[in-house]
Amino acid sequence: MNTYAKTAVVTGANSGIGLALTQKLLAEGYQVIATARSGQIDSLQNTNLTVIPLDITDAASIEQTVAHIGQLAQRIDLLINNAGIAPDVMSMAAPDRMLFRDTFATNVDGTIFFTEPMLALLNDGAQVVFISSTMGLPSHAGPNGTAYRLSKAAVNMYAAMLAQRVADRHIRVTPMHPGWVQTRMGGSAAPFTPEQAANGIFRGIRANLESGRFWNAENDAVIAY
Repeated sequence: MNTYAKTAVVTGANSGIGLALTQKLLAEGYQVIATARSGQIDSLQNTNLTVIPLDITDAASIEQTVAHIGQLAQRIDLLINNAGIAPDVMSMAAPDRMLFRDTFATNVDGTIFFTEPMLALLNDGAQVVFISSTMGLPSHAGPNGTAYRLSKAAVNMYAAMLAQRVADRHIRVTPMHPGWVQTRMGGSAAPFTPEQAANGIFRGIRANLESGRFWNAENDAVIAY
């Protein structure tokens, strides 16, 4: 376990990678503030865990959640933006306007406009992690999942920009590819469990990478944008 009781915030923590990350951080001695739409994680009980509601697509919910986090913690050492959707990830069809709107509302708008007010709550020297995907890299372009791929491309660009903006506070910004994971998003055929993905992500957190570098949790390697 860590010597110091650091505080982490994890969004979308009620299942899949978010839940596994929350469990991993608790096991590593973190105080964890986890968000879920319902404000509950029935499968996980821990004295170092606080679960609060967040609808990342709703501006009022974001404002209330950030204020609540500010009341719960004097300092935040780690922010993991995990909440996301991928309704068209397996589709080869032309972009669907409604799916496009919903995907960007969660993966891009929600992620960015939750992160921005959270910056004021972060310690100097803290870390911001974005659970992203190599599917959002031009080098990994494919014909499927138009909305999902473009949303992750936007997140990757935002991470690169944010890394420069918060450099004077020594805040590290790290977009991460968790791998193809056995979740509702990834399906049962995926080769990695959420726990394996969480372990790989945590190794990236501990790796002390240069801010703005993209971490591939599949093979513990840095990927060029």
